[in-house]
Amino acid sequence: MDFLDIHTHKVATQPGVISIQSLSLTSDIFLAMPKTKPISVGLHPWFAKIDQLDLQMKYLSVVANQTNVKQIGECGLDCLRGENLENQLIILEKQIELAEKINKPLILHCVKCFSELIALKDRLKVEVPMIIHGFNKNEALGQQLLDKGFLLSFGTTVLKENSGAAKLIQNTDRFFLETDDADVSIQEIYKAAAILKKCTVDELKARIFADWNNLKS
Repeated sequence: MDFLDIHTHKVATQPGVISIQSLSLTSDIFLAMPKTKPISVGLHPWFAKIDQLDLQMKYLSVVANQTNVKQIGECGLDCLRGENLENQLIILEKQIELAEKINKPLILHCVKCFSELIALKDRLKVEVPMIIHGFNKNEALGQQLLDKGFLLSFGTTVLKENSGAAKLIQNTDRFFLETDDADVSIQEIYKAAAILKKCTVDELKARIFADWNNLKS
């Protein structure tokens, strides 16, 4: 069974790995949008501009319907970069509406805006899966997000023994794994997670793929 890397910015593919490459319509990358490779597509909060939103959403609405587009995003909120938070919320809400319309999961970037993200999910009563990628905060916040119906994806933080991610993995089965932009292989991340779960890598791969298939059904 293959490894699933649910979020990566790397273009190259590896044998035995299904990687979902994240592309942003706020860059020139969309000019060569892959037609068969698994991808996620969205408006990244670092680069999305409110004055270009109508045009970009029009294009995103077309591209998002490609069968190889597995997720909408990465999109989200970031208090440290990008438009002001009010505008970021508008941009994110439009992408949530699209994801709900076409029934595809959201892959989310969130920096210092978790309370706002939770409030938005509650207000819109979002039904499609909302996956927070690269979660690296404390265990209590992670558990709060899980209790609110979010899913978490962990990257290299699982390699750090006392990280929030490492602690969460030991207490939940509701997570995915990713490489993002790290120079660490997805195989190494799965190996570390399997040790934390006290299971085999193959057992972990099977569970993650089962959850992934359930998200799409």
